Amino acid sequence: VQLQASGGGLVQAGGSLRLSCVGSGRTFSRHVVGWFRQAPGKEREFVAAIHWNGASTAYADSVKGRFTISRDNAKNAVYLQMNSLEPEETAVYYCAADYRILGVPTTARDYDYWGQGTLVTVSS
Repeated sequence: VQLQASGGGLVQAGGSLRLSCVGSGRTFSRHVVGWFRQAPGKEREFVAAIHWNGASTAYADSVKGRFTISRDNAKNAVYLQMNSLEPEETAVYYCAADYRILGVPTTARDYDYWGQGTLVTVSS
């Protein structure tokens, strides 16, 4: 599985962005997909994840109520709608995929495939 993340850019604090992650391969629709982010000088952190069937999702506490993850398996795509962005959320955002039947993992080591990342810059 290969992943391509896009949709990053510059936005003012309080603004919104929608990130996209498009996967290749016939089995992408059977993969859990997660979003992680890494700010300069900081460790990579979990943001959100969605089960392959879209029925289960998980969010970091810091983004609950502001971010929404969704997927369209017909398009091999997963989206992250980010609202009310804050300057401290400036980071490179990565999407990752893991082939599993059950569960929605929230740790980076559980994901086998990673995209190249897309930069989100939130200005104050």
